[in-house]
Amino acid sequence: MKLVTFSYKKLIRIGVVVGDQVVDSAGSIDIPGNMIDFLTAGEPAKEKLQNLIDSGCNRIPLSEVKLLAPIPKPGKFLGISLNYADHINETGLDKPEYPTFFTKQQTCVIADGEAIHRPRVSDKLDYEGELALVIGKRCKHVSLENAYQVIAGYTIVNDVSVRDWQIRSPTWMLGKSFDTHGPIGPWIVTADDIENPHNLTIKTWIDDELRQHSNTRHMIFNCYEMVAYLTQAMTLEPGDVIATGTPAGVGVKMKPRGYMKPGQTATIEIEGIGVLSNPVIEEPVENIL
Repeated sequence: MKLVTFSYKKLIRIGVVVGDQVVDSAGSIDIPGNMIDFLTAGEPAKEKLQNLIDSGCNRIPLSEVKLLAPIPKPGKFLGISLNYADHINETGLDKPEYPTFFTKQQTCVIADGEAIHRPRVSDKLDYEGELALVIGKRCKHVSLENAYQVIAGYTIVNDVSVRDWQIRSPTWMLGKSFDTHGPIGPWIVTADDIENPHNLTIKTWIDDELRQHSNTRHMIFNCYEMVAYLTQAMTLEPGDVIATGTPAGVGVKMKPRGYMKPGQTATIEIEGIGVLSNPVIEEPVENIL
């Protein structure tokens, strides 16, 4: 399933993309109306949604809806640093002994097609194409063997980074959390439709220039290891998003620097999931108080 959060006739609901249509869950009182509640409801809700798909009812042309971020306000939005061998090589840093995580604030989340703002305070605006996993069950102390069971599905994240603000803070949080710097989408592909999340081609373009081209098999710590490690410290909950790191090819390591500029478009494609594309604009004046 390709699970979506979308807007139609000024109402926000969830559904499933099937071909060039969206199956609208609003026709069933048994299906929760937002993504986090839907994931929390687990397999019974998913089965009801599948029944709605099979019925052929409640179809809306995809062209008539606006896709929103599949999880507009994740409870936790976490990322991992230095998790691809090729990216470690381009940085010249040592391979980490343990996974290192940082937080992106939920106010940075935007959807496919929405604009990334180049902030007024920096021109060092970088892209990071990443596979992200979405938690489907409240969980703690998850074993490596069982970690796959708590992953609801996978999506695409652009871990947009303001490099000078990133290095000012040991936690990286500020440089990772500017408004609009967390594009997610366009949908969540349920885990049962991804045969192996650790063998997916990932590509990032800036306009027509291919900047990143790698595969998730080059991760240092895989998706299941991340879940097992994190849940030793914290409870993960339905709707939490974990971005799994970026491969080589980021703008900060190009010569000259390949930072994103207004007028450009960042596009990320991950095999088996889809395409996330966002234009870059100057931070609007109306954001100034």
